[in-house]
Amino acid sequence: MPGTRNKLAILALTTVFAASLPCHATERVTLLNGFAMLCHHHSQDGEKTRLYLSPGEENFIEMKTEQIGSVETVPESALPPPVLGVERSSGPEKSSALETKDLHTGPDLSQDDLQEMIRDAGQEHNLDVDLLASVIKTESGGNSRAVSHAGAKGLMQLMPSTAAAMGVQDSFAPDQNVRGGTAYLDSLLVHYHDNLALALAAYNAGPKAVDRYHGIPPYPETRAYVARVIHEFNRRTRAHTAVTKASPKQSIHTTASSR
Repeated sequence: MPGTRNKLAILALTTVFAASLPCHATERVTLLNGFAMLCHHHSQDGEKTRLYLSPGEENFIEMKTEQIGSVETVPESALPPPVLGVERSSGPEKSSALETKDLHTGPDLSQDDLQEMIRDAGQEHNLDVDLLASVIKTESGGNSRAVSHAGAKGLMQLMPSTAAAMGVQDSFAPDQNVRGGTAYLDSLLVHYHDNLALALAAYNAGPKAVDRYHGIPPYPETRAYVARVIHEFNRRTRAHTAVTKASPKQSIHTTASSR
């Protein structure tokens, strides 16, 4: 609901595949927003960096190099126990401003209505509203009438079988779609022990594909999807952090100017 927020904080994209990484070759990558990720090794090519989640070159997440603050080798004694990935708070926190202006909603859905739907769904399932907004932007751009070539529909691009399983009768009804998509993402996070990268990969490619490859499937579309959602989630988090830091300064400036 407006004014409240259940915080889903990324502790470890840190533990993506931590259990299977050889300890002597593990790296901890710290992002500029404070989030961290474990990978087997990395490679940089100009503006892009690939974080490899296994000894080979097949399983990786690609992100912008400018997002990375530091890379360090992690000794065996410092490795976290598998597998967490995200931490949910025990109760609501004060909400940061949820931005949906970058979602191109149509005449059947206003920005205010979409914000309220995301907040309600986030509170019901204890998921961060910025994460839900990031999934919606990546899936449909906010188009409630979107249909993919595979037949996925609506804001969170629900396949007919998924919609039915989540109790969604009309995938083009924005409120039903957001509730169903949020419930499905929540179930994937539970299934993968709150490992966000794996849950997003399963949301895109299906749990069977993730389980078959014991990680993010080697599909370019799925790899790009996971990276895009994480990038957007990080961007929104950074933007809210910047607003929070700037607010006290603005308040002091305003008070001084009024004297």
